[in-house]
Amino acid sequence: MPVLSEVLSALDALWPPERAEGWDAVGTVCGDPGSEVRRVLFAVDPVQEIADEAVRLGADLLVTHHPLYLRGTTTVAASTFKGRVVHTLIKHDIALHVAHTNADTADPGVSDALAGALDLRVLGPLVPDPEDPAGRRGLGRICELPHPMTLAALASYAAGRLPATAQGIRAAGDPDREIRTLAVSGGSGDSLFGAVRAAGADAFLTADLRHHPASEAVQSAADRPPALLDAAHWATEWPWCEQAAAQLDAVSDRHDWGLRTHVSRTVTDPWTAHAASTPLFTPTHTTGAPR
Repeated sequence: MPVLSEVLSALDALWPPERAEGWDAVGTVCGDPGSEVRRVLFAVDPVQEIADEAVRLGADLLVTHHPLYLRGTTTVAASTFKGRVVHTLIKHDIALHVAHTNADTADPGVSDALAGALDLRVLGPLVPDPEDPAGRRGLGRICELPHPMTLAALASYAAGRLPATAQGIRAAGDPDREIRTLAVSGGSGDSLFGAVRAAGADAFLTADLRHHPASEAVQSAADRPPALLDAAHWATEWPWCEQAAAQLDAVSDRHDWGLRTHVSRTVTDPWTAHAASTPLFTPTHTTGAPR
């Protein structure tokens, strides 16, 4: 069996830490470099439910997309929820490794996995990495749908292809508009509206869309602004876990390591319930027919 340091070297080759954003906190949080690794669990969030799942599984390594300590800390006391995660993992000799923005822009990266979950054909990155001569790395992806759909049909399609969450999929734009090209970006993407418009995409699927940036995006462009689809943050990034596990499986096969990889299906999206609105009046929308 490989030791942790060997597996971490393989992970760093897949998602080089130097390609992470300067504000990010990627890499190994805890773990003995000399410990043997047999089972690896992939998940989006390093929360207590995932740490407990790693314990039940008998995992030796937990790989998450989101950092545990993104903004630093002065304590790992078990009286704090993040400290309790660290204590749980160390007590059971489970290492924790994070691949965040370095996985977002990788080839393949988080948005490739999102595109794959939606059965899209990737045309290229939405925001290319200027240091990639091949032009394949970068943030987000520009894609073609398997066949044209209305915005309303695309929202329903995406809701059926992505993991179920309380939020589901929200859409902004004319529900009857035909969509052929779709920009996607796993995680929070409302900083990319300019790139989406520049790419000429019919629509943009991402997460965490805020009212004012979304309103400006669909109102300010003079000619056919892109429609928007807002999914749950966790749901747009979970497909990466399956892609990442497959990538590590390929490395394990090449080295004859015999690793067993697992993907958590525990929903760690923070929203747990949704209630449909009962309108006090019949609203009209700025795009599309009255609803």
